Amino acid sequence: MITVWHYAILSALLFVIGLYGALTRRNAISVLMSVELMFNAANINFVAFSYYFKNENVAFLAGQVFPLFVIAIAASEVTVGLALALALYRNRSVVNLDSADILRG
Repeated sequence: MITVWHYAILSALLFVIGLYGALTRRNAISVLMSVELMFNAANINFVAFSYYFKNENVAFLAGQVFPLFVIAIAASEVTVGLALALALYRNRSVVNLDSADILRG
């Protein structure tokens, strides 16, 4: 039987993989994908805990609705991040985050 701990371990592994990718990558697209992994790890926790602890009506509703807000924020984060990566590529012809200091205004 799958318990809430299985989902928590899966979420922790995804978060650690995303954190490692965000801290070690230099490519902007890879960093954005790593941040998305961390957001999805949080969403797995929200949905799993709301499913297993559905006796409290407020926690159940928050656990089901809050991932929708996280998905909306993640979509806007990707939009802004891709716009920055595109501006960096136009100026430097690379998407390396080490050369991102050119965007300082």
